[in-house]
Amino acid sequence: MGAVARYLISGWVQNRAETPFPAGTLAVNVAGCLAIGALLAIAETREALGAETRAFLAIGILGSFTTFSTFGWETVELARTGRTDLAFANIAASLAIGLAAVWLGRTAIRALAG
Repeated sequence: MGAVARYLISGWVQNRAETPFPAGTLAVNVAGCLAIGALLAIAETREALGAETRAFLAIGILGSFTTFSTFGWETVELARTGRTDLAFANIAASLAIGLAAVWLGRTAIRALAG
């Protein structure tokens, strides 16, 4: 399910971005980081999810949804084809925005939980 969602969402975003920058992969990575931050905060604060459910959602669904292997491939290909500017931009954006999204997801759920 996660891989199918990744394929559909990343393709949709990339088609609209009209750039060689891997915007579709970035969008999926950020969404996945946001989702895992929120999911694991819910599991932590509410004890709402058992270990098996948590593993299924975090590893099974979100693990196949986020695309850091694709991120690595696309970044290397950008550098290999002479687009090191976009390769470094992809690294910086994926790390900075992805980490911020994990923090935001976690913080939002903790704030809602009280």
